[in-house]
Amino acid sequence: MRPKLIDRVPAAWRATLLKWGFNLYPSYRATGGRVVHVSRDLDRIKVVLPYSWKTRNPAGALFGGSLYAFTDPMFAMLLALQLGNDVIVWDKAGSIRYKRPGRSHLFADFYIPVERVEAIRREVLDKGECTPTFCVELKDRHGVAHVELEKTVYVATKTFYKAKLAARAEAEDGTGDASLPPPEVLVQLERPAAGPAPGATRQHAA
Repeated sequence: MRPKLIDRVPAAWRATLLKWGFNLYPSYRATGGRVVHVSRDLDRIKVVLPYSWKTRNPAGALFGGSLYAFTDPMFAMLLALQLGNDVIVWDKAGSIRYKRPGRSHLFADFYIPVERVEAIRREVLDKGECTPTFCVELKDRHGVAHVELEKTVYVATKTFYKAKLAARAEAEDGTGDASLPPPEVLVQLERPAAGPAPGATRQHAA
């Protein structure tokens, strides 16, 4: 899920590139939401869903589909940006809980602390994959929460993920089963003969 272009531009431009990349991308624009801030080291994204005729439902409140969709990719994107190119990151599951109707702009602040990122990195290197869960609230300008969102993200080493897909394909074709080698075997394939594990150091923007 990590944008390929992000590694091709100077570090100082990456936050701006990500912000405008979201806001100009057709499928994200269609949600009605907008990215208003991306931190310089790419560990925080702030978004807003404007209250307008484009985002209202017939009852005059913000449309539930827009509320979910404009927040949908953010946690997976943050993890992909922080963990680097040595892992696969996909959204796996999500749920939304409406606390009160939204009749004004709603805002969300997505942030994953470095300690959580490193814990996820260690688990993936140890087990091959993991499925962390994150929560965020959508609030109005006064800080009142209107919506609670929970997202589960799938993270795996590329070797583990490739082997998992191959085993699944063989099972579906009747030529094998869906079992995998022990995670430590697959993880070992990710490690070089000497030196630290790939992606073991957090990436920082200059």
